[in-house]
Amino acid sequence: MHIIIPILTMAVSVIIALLTGALVLHLIPRLGPMGARVSAALCHAPALDWIVIYFTVLPMIVGPIVSGWRGLIGAIAGQVASVLIWSALHELARRDAAHEPRIVSLVNRMIGPWRNHTAIWLTAIVTPLFSLIRMAEVFVYPPIQKLTGFPSYKGSDWVRVSRHKFSGLVGHDMIWCLYCDWMTGVWSLGSEMLRNVESFWCPIRFDSSKKCDNCSVDFPDIKGGWVAADGNMTEVIQLIEETQGGEHHAWFGHPVRITVKGIEVG
Repeated sequence: MHIIIPILTMAVSVIIALLTGALVLHLIPRLGPMGARVSAALCHAPALDWIVIYFTVLPMIVGPIVSGWRGLIGAIAGQVASVLIWSALHELARRDAAHEPRIVSLVNRMIGPWRNHTAIWLTAIVTPLFSLIRMAEVFVYPPIQKLTGFPSYKGSDWVRVSRHKFSGLVGHDMIWCLYCDWMTGVWSLGSEMLRNVESFWCPIRFDSSKKCDNCSVDFPDIKGGWVAADGNMTEVIQLIEETQGGEHHAWFGHPVRITVKGIEVG
């Protein structure tokens, strides 16, 4: 019992904290014009970052601090339980929409319920990874940007959620679509920042044509100017001087390089 009690205590505490937080988020838009403005601000960075931390990272920090490894297990169990409880309550409150066409129902039929739910919960394991990426975007990229002259980015243009406004998304579908909504923004912003890094410091194609094809989706400069893998350092230096010698040290296709007339200014 001395092992189980700390786990259960932490799990229940996390459930109460997270469901209370969810309730507050549901109530804020109902508080008139001010509530609507606050709710809108909470849907994008930087406020969204704090919401994500509260629901995903904070329990896994507090749990071990309070009860060691038992606290961590309890915190994770509480997070999982909170998602399941909130999903059930939201579907109950939106009973009309819950009986309409749903993503979860379709995918359950396509691959089976246990495969669907197991796979989607496995995606949750990488949540801390995306949180670390987001921290790098906030704390690591800005000083690099100041030192190199890379373009700066407004986080709210990328890191924001809006799928809760989509008609018919309820319960299970909504919570996981919001997760993907946040995740894709974080990943896309990270990829955008890395385009600058690669084209500034290492504009050399890979010797694998397959890798070049695959990576060019996220790094278009691979086929848009990087030096061939069988080239030489003279070509690399010349390319960097030509493309990065101006004021703007961005990847080659970045909008900051283009004037209204479409003339490169970098």
